[in-house]
Amino acid sequence: METALHFELPEFLARANSQAVTLPNAEDRMRFVLDLARQNVAADGGPFAAAVFEHASGRLLAAGANRVVASGYSCAHAEVVALSLAQNRLGHYDLGQADFPACELVSSAEPCLMCLGAVLWSGVRYLVCGARGEDVTALGFDEGPKPHVWIGELRRRGIEVRADVLRDEACEILRDYQVAGGLIYNASRS
Repeated sequence: METALHFELPEFLARANSQAVTLPNAEDRMRFVLDLARQNVAADGGPFAAAVFEHASGRLLAAGANRVVASGYSCAHAEVVALSLAQNRLGHYDLGQADFPACELVSSAEPCLMCLGAVLWSGVRYLVCGARGEDVTALGFDEGPKPHVWIGELRRRGIEVRADVLRDEACEILRDYQVAGGLIYNASRS
């Protein structure tokens, strides 16, 4: 029996996570994330990326991309990878610790049902999204039965949400992925 989970980050993600990056606003942070999504597609990954920043300073804490197929783990969604790397970097599962700066998750698309749970339990205080869930499901991805009131629920729990940031650019990556015949990697259903 295995005693550890392990998967390698592609070179572009390792490089992004080793750089000192500070981006002043949501649009610049989203451009950074969308560039990661493009690089991920070029590295045979899914068309999704995410990053965790210190909200006030804009300092990058961790960058992630969807590595489901490459890693063999269905949980290796961009948001989960970015949140896990940020938690590892800060040494705690709760990014909302009183002595931590407020954290912001920037994602190329709205969270799926699984990633919505990860956002709730991660401790981030801000979520910035590019493409909408319906943009993702239009490609055939299964986003799960996410409640229609998900933004209100996050806000009720103290997580501010900003949607549609550079949505057109995020959707362009999704369309390019589809046109190129990118794999739609949903679980098998009988």
